[in-house]
Amino acid sequence: MKLSKAKAAERIKTLRKLINEYRYNYHVLDVSIMSEGAADSLKHELTQLEDQYPDLITPDSPTGRVGGKALAGFAKIAHSQRMLSLNDVFNRDEVEAWVDRIKKLMPGFKEEYFVDIKMDGLACALIYQDGQFTRALTRGDGYIGEDVTSNVQTIDSVPFKLRQSDYASLTKGRTEIRGEIIIYKQDFRALNDNQIKEGKQVFANPRNLAAGSIRQLDPKLTASRPLRFRAYDLIRSDDSEISSNSYAYEALRSLGVAANRQARILLSVDEIMDFAKEWDDKRKRLPFNTDGLVVKVNDRLVFKELGVAGKAPRAAIAYKYAAEEATTIVKDIVLSIGRTGAATPVAVFDPVLVAGTTVQHASLHNADEIARKDIRVGDTVIIFKAGDIIPQVSKVLHELRPKSSKKFDMAKELKRQYPELDFIRVKGEAVYRVKGASGKLLLKAAAVHFASKAAIDIDTLGEKNVAALVDAKLVRNLADIYTLKKEDILKLDRFADVSADKLVKAIAAKKRPQLARFIYGLGIRHVGQQTAIDLAETFGSLHKLASATFDELNDIEGIGIVVAESILGWFADQDNERLLADFERVGVTPVHTSRAQGRLHGLNFAITGSLKSMGRDIAAEKIRSLGGTFQSSVGRDTHYLVVGENVGESKLNRAKQMGVRQIGENKLLDMLQ
Repeated sequence: MKLSKAKAAERIKTLRKLINEYRYNYHVLDVSIMSEGAADSLKHELTQLEDQYPDLITPDSPTGRVGGKALAGFAKIAHSQRMLSLNDVFNRDEVEAWVDRIKKLMPGFKEEYFVDIKMDGLACALIYQDGQFTRALTRGDGYIGEDVTSNVQTIDSVPFKLRQSDYASLTKGRTEIRGEIIIYKQDFRALNDNQIKEGKQVFANPRNLAAGSIRQLDPKLTASRPLRFRAYDLIRSDDSEISSNSYAYEALRSLGVAANRQARILLSVDEIMDFAKEWDDKRKRLPFNTDGLVVKVNDRLVFKELGVAGKAPRAAIAYKYAAEEATTIVKDIVLSIGRTGAATPVAVFDPVLVAGTTVQHASLHNADEIARKDIRVGDTVIIFKAGDIIPQVSKVLHELRPKSSKKFDMAKELKRQYPELDFIRVKGEAVYRVKGASGKLLLKAAAVHFASKAAIDIDTLGEKNVAALVDAKLVRNLADIYTLKKEDILKLDRFADVSADKLVKAIAAKKRPQLARFIYGLGIRHVGQQTAIDLAETFGSLHKLASATFDELNDIEGIGIVVAESILGWFADQDNERLLADFERVGVTPVHTSRAQGRLHGLNFAITGSLKSMGRDIAAEKIRSLGGTFQSSVGRDTHYLVVGENVGESKLNRAKQMGVRQIGENKLLDMLQ
């Protein structure tokens, strides 16, 4: 019998309440208040009523999880705060060293840690506005993620609306919940059993399947996968609202979001190691895959004050368990050439499951390592995953070696696999390298790196376009990129008038690159982005860097003997000297603006609330790039408090008490222009 609209509205309200209560109990409390069949029956009735009265459908209705229209792609969105990764540790000594560093940075530090099981999934940030789910972002590069809202809203454990509870104040304004999208082991096995029955290829591992499911352009396909969300962090515009990481977990569960119940507050390294031992034994009984623990300083204020080193917070680590082992047969040893010209031997073997992941190749590092372990094609080997991530060969089972096996000859294999390249092995080094930059393979890798976003950032000069230009002999070294002419590019099949014109203009716009980006783009071995920034800040020009002594390089914090020797060796190489001369000849002039010369030098900024135009981390980077200092909290030395939207009261009150000037987002943008 068809219900009247008034009665349907009342029934719909009750059904939604029951379904959401079932979801909360099942996903957050691990309690089932009704059978899955009964819950499905309620959802079916709700769907029918909403079909009858479409105007009664609301954004937070459980029926919205079935998946909408296919997407054309994923928009790029800046994170409000950078999504960081964690540094790995593998034993007690490394945990103790981490604690010692904290105590050195913060004398009087009172030990209190929050320790949780590390989930093997895809990191994701959920954004709620006034308690209503509005957006989901992947980690991306940490600064900018992909908008996967349409797919994430198909996940039943993601609440469309945060529950009203003792933590109701956290549902006002902007709330960000970070966590992992995972697939339970039993659900993964069931999926693969079904794949086998249907004669389809099985999935490799739960993590890759979860990541692949979230990046599907058709949300209906995502909805068909048994994805779950488990939170590990809660972020508010006012940091003072979340006093500790343990408090964040309590709030998350009260708001209706699943968070691991295994997490504990621990007070010493002894307690951390006891917890690690306990879960090393019990982790196989967990519903999801894990490779270790996450250990954090519990106090959020202390956590924030300890800051960030590189891509990781100083106040947190990932403790990794010893890897599982398996045996397999080496089918071949192939040689891979990296962007720095190093030749790395890689063992290819029959697929084998190790620590929950199917692997079929492992790095053998170099010729000396192969000789030391005497690894040959046809050998049965024991493999493991270092940190449960990187496949490694542990040892050879010589008893199972074929009688016809032959020792691996690195030099001979290099000539066979790369006849067009010349290799050298510097005395005292274990690695064979391509001589000069004449090899096409090396040049392509170097050019792709040089043009990448983290380096010079030349738009449209990606891998395929680089390959076409190198193959056509239009680019014979990196400096040749700046000699490209539109009429020459148009001769290639890949380019039309518009694309050729766009590429030439993009290259011309990067003739005065930032010095740090240029140094990183050169591909000097061991020189990453942060090291390149440190070198630019220390020497200020490419000429001074090229003339630097070993002691000058070694004295820079973070640069040791190996990195200093690598930099000296790069600038001493005749091929590289010619390359730098070619850059100068075509008018490429790297520039550097010291922080001390920036127009915001000497000014300290803090931010409260969220900004419309950019995330907080992006704003901090812009302030620093102009010589200013970004502060996480308001102090007596703060010059400006930038007031965004959905602000908390604590920073505003503190700023008033200390006489700190308050400015809006538009004023900040004017200062950054």
